[in-house]
Amino acid sequence: MRVPGRVVWAAAWTAAVVACGLGVWSYAATRGDDALSYGKARDAALADGRLDIARLNTVDASRAAADLDAWLDVTAGPLHDRMTATHSADTATVRQSGTSTKGTVTDAAVTELDTRAGTAKLIATVEVHLTPRSGAATTDRKRFEAGLSHTSTGWKLTALTAVPVGAS
Repeated sequence: MRVPGRVVWAAAWTAAVVACGLGVWSYAATRGDDALSYGKARDAALADGRLDIARLNTVDASRAAADLDAWLDVTAGPLHDRMTATHSADTATVRQSGTSTKGTVTDAAVTELDTRAGTAKLIATVEVHLTPRSGAATTDRKRFEAGLSHTSTGWKLTALTAVPVGAS
């Protein structure tokens, strides 16, 4: 028995319309999902935190004032206040030592996120390349815990604490 072509096409179109309808329903249900907005906030905190930690581990001795100004741009709260208070002294110390550093975050993870309070904590491992005025360059590996606060311009560091190797 042969099935008429119209029946086959009608069945195919019906299946396509049902599949599209399910896709629209699934998208609409996910769009307002709290888990989706939480995931986006987590990803933003992680991305900004990685960049901010790398920035605070980077300074070029020949442009110390500008680099330390950039440190102020990625901080907020108590950390920002502390860096503002020591900015001139820190600039003079970096210029006098002549040592430049370049920090690269090799891994990081958000450990806490409170989207309502606009706060987050993360951990990170950082590779810091030190280039002294004279002598051989070295590389140091560090671990940090960081506190972040959400501002109108994104996530900013409010605390940065070195975690000693062997500490849990």
